[in-house]
Order: sequence, then C-alpha cells, then structure tokens
Amino acid sequence: MSELGTESRPLRVAIVGSGPSGYYSAEALFKADPVVRVDMFDRLPTPFGLVRGGVAPDHAKIKNVIKVYERIASDDRCGFLGNVNVGHDVSVETLRRYYDAVLFTCGAETDRRLGIPGEDLPGSHTATEFVGWYNAHPDYRDRTFDLSCEVAVIIGQGNVAMDVCRILAKTVDELKETDIARHALDALAGSKVREIHMVGRRGPAQAKFTPPEIKEFGDLEACDPVVDPADLELNPESAAELEMPENKQNKANYAVLREYADRPAPTKPRRFVSRFLEGPVEIQGDGRVQRIVLGKNRLAGEPGNQWAEATGETVTQDCGLVFRSIGYRGVALPGVPFDEKRGVFPNRDGRILRGEDPIPGLYCAGWIKRGPSGVIGTNKPDAAATVEALLADIGSLEPCPEPDTDALREELRGHGVRVVSFADWRKIDAAEIARGESAGKPREKFPTVAEMLAVLGEG
Repeated sequence: MSELGTESRPLRVAIVGSGPSGYYSAEALFKADPVVRVDMFDRLPTPFGLVRGGVAPDHAKIKNVIKVYERIASDDRCGFLGNVNVGHDVSVETLRRYYDAVLFTCGAETDRRLGIPGEDLPGSHTATEFVGWYNAHPDYRDRTFDLSCEVAVIIGQGNVAMDVCRILAKTVDELKETDIARHALDALAGSKVREIHMVGRRGPAQAKFTPPEIKEFGDLEACDPVVDPADLELNPESAAELEMPENKQNKANYAVLREYADRPAPTKPRRFVSRFLEGPVEIQGDGRVQRIVLGKNRLAGEPGNQWAEATGETVTQDCGLVFRSIGYRGVALPGVPFDEKRGVFPNRDGRILRGEDPIPGLYCAGWIKRGPSGVIGTNKPDAAATVEALLADIGSLEPCPEPDTDALREELRGHGVRVVSFADWRKIDAAEIARGESAGKPREKFPTVAEMLAVLGEG
C-alpha cells in the first residue's frame, strides 16, 4: 500500500493556476485526512487569477474573496511559485518528477471567435483584451483602443460584456477612485464614445447578465439606458420561460429593462443601448472598423430551450469599435491532451483522459475542466469534486522520484527563472497599495512583470 499522505511522506500536489479554482482545490486538500503539501504555480508574479485581472475595478466588493485565498495561502502546507510558466519554463514531465499529482486550474485564457468576415480588422477586439488592459494585466498593457469614435458595439450579453459597456459608459470621476490602471483612466478621460450598443442574438428573456449588473446603468452620471419597447415584446415561449421558478434572475432582468423602456427620452451625453434578437454577420471598413452588419433573428424551440434562427433580414450599424464577448475557451498546454472543440482538457470527474483512459496523476478543475460557466463561487464545489477523485486515487498514485520543492526552485533558477514566492508577492502588493494612496485609489497595479520584479530588486 502506498505511503503517500503520511507524515513520513506527504502527498505532493502541484496546482497549475492560482485563481479561484486553484485556491479552492488547495483548501479541499487541506481539509482532507491525508498529509498534503501543495505548491501553486502561476505564470505571473501575482496570484488570484481573474479576481485580480478580470473583475471590474468598480466592483471592489467581489474582490473581497481574496481574503479567503490569502488565508489559504498562509497555510504552512501551501507554497507559491509565481512567474513560472508551466509548459515553457518547466515541462509537465518535469513537474511529475517533483510531484505525485498535478492539478490544472489554469482557466479559459482566450475568447471564442465570431467566425465572420472582418473580425480581425483594426478596431475589432476581444473583451478579454479590454478587460485586461483596464485591469493592468501585463499581457495587455500595450494594447491600444481607438476611443476617438462615437459608437462602440459589444457582441454578447453576459456580465463581462456588461463590464465592458459600463467602463465605456462611466465618467473618469466615477472610476478615478477604483484600482483601474492609470494608463486606462488617462485614455478613457479623452474618450469620444457616446453610444454603446450591447447586442444579443436571443431575446430579453434569455439575456445572461445578472440583475445588479443591468440595474447599475440606471444611475450612471452621464449615460442613459435605452431600450426599445418593441424589443420587449415576447413570444409565448419566452413569456412562459419568465414564469419558470428557475428563471427568477431573467424575470428580474426583464423588469429592469421594462422600466428603462418606459423612461423619458435620454438627455445625458452618453447612451447605453440594449439590443436583442440580432447577431453579427460581417464587420466592414476601409482598413479599420467602420460598421457592423447585424442579422435579425427569431426564436425557435420550447420554453427553456429556445435558440436563435436567422430571418435573412439585416441591419447595419455604424461604429468605430467592436468587442466580442461570447464566451471563453482554454488553451492547449504541452504535455496535456486538449479537446479543441470544447476548449477544455478532456476529463472524467476531473481525471484527465487520453482517449477513454485516465492519465494517472493528472487532474483538472474549474473552467479548464468544465468550460466557462458559473460565478466565482461555482468553482468551490467543482474543485472539491476533483480533489475527491484525486484522493480516491491516492493508493494507486506512483510516488514522484524527487519530492523536493527546493530542488525544483534550484532547477528553475538554473534556467534563469526568477521564482516569486508569496512573501515576494506581499512586497509587490504593499508597493501597489502605496502607489495608489497618493491618488486616492485602493492600489495602483504594476502593469508589467519587469516593474513587479523591480520591487524585488530584480531586473
């Protein structure tokens, strides 16, 4: 019987990704009976994943969950190896030399494509680019967005799409005391965007945003919400959907949209326009985005399972910016099977599969396991389920030949990798908070890895 999980030989688990799923996985491991040692890896020097780099700066309360992650990170059984890109700086094969199991919680790092002509014209962007840019994510620091245009179109009606719309709609005064990146705030100060169109392929009863998100647009300083009453006319199936007990959120959304439709004509300098039953057909322009062609849709199917069908009718909307926010997908990682169609690691109960067979010692949790669904809290039971599968396998796991994190750190150092510990991160964290104080902000994030390492006296 394996000695893994004992005082003499703790179970060693590498968690790749330090976002919500990573920390919830570590928490579940620490609550279990086996003696466990966890090391968490992130390609950035900063932990917390999308809570740091994806949550909108004006939604600070959502980031309070970081306090939970800090508590988990402070456990003596938990290590952090930041600024380590698994698959590049260290191979999965090498990780398996140092760990008994590798659990991937690396999320869904890229956006789904529209698959239409003109999608790659200058002025057409992913929501991820914009969100990363205003959140000072190092991957997107150098992105530029032409805010000199008057009309922006956002394709998608989830909460990320709402974040993009809201940041475009708000004034600098509404954003200046958040942790929005300085370069983004400076650019937004000169924005000429006056109309923000949010487009959904289905109807108002199927919109995926949440009631608090849509309600915020009713109280913005310089932007009026605009809803065409005709867009709120429901087919019988949609009306039935709103009465289903599981659709209370959709019913609340509809009530807010109805209130907006009943408002007087807009008077503020900016407008947020909610559009339904339209889908992108083509993005057009002479060298850059100048307009988007939208196809009119109708709904088909039974209540609770309706889909959009094209009517053949199209409308054209002039615009200078297009953002797509139609979902995310994971990216392949060398040494791990990948499902190209779904954009996830193929798995059964979190056990990564090669064909139909689980690969001993490889697991996944979160969006890279199930696809992009749910909210931050959804990842907790998902991570616990994967950990349950991992612990059920403990008797059959092959102990790694070199159970020594210090030896791995030394190997990485030999390859020129500056491993960032959690103590190092606390120094970066303190420096960001200090940078923000003078501007009346909770923090001013470092937008580049070089600036973060400089705090540590590197590079």
